[in-house]
Amino acid sequence: MSFALYVVGFLLVIGGIAWALVEAGLAMFKIAIVCIILLGIAILTGVVKTRPKDPPKGPLA
Repeated sequence: MSFALYVVGFLLVIGGIAWALVEAGLAMFKIAIVCIILLGIAILTGVVKTRPKDPPKGPLA
């Protein structure tokens, strides 16, 4: 899975959560804080999940 596809999927999830929080009546600055935190988590996990594996090291390495 590519990093861009992973982030797009996570953005859809963040959008849904933000919409639910707006409908629940939460203050906009709190919604923004939640979205920024979730975006950071999305980037971190996306990099970890889509990073290519390191090649195995030889016996002399």
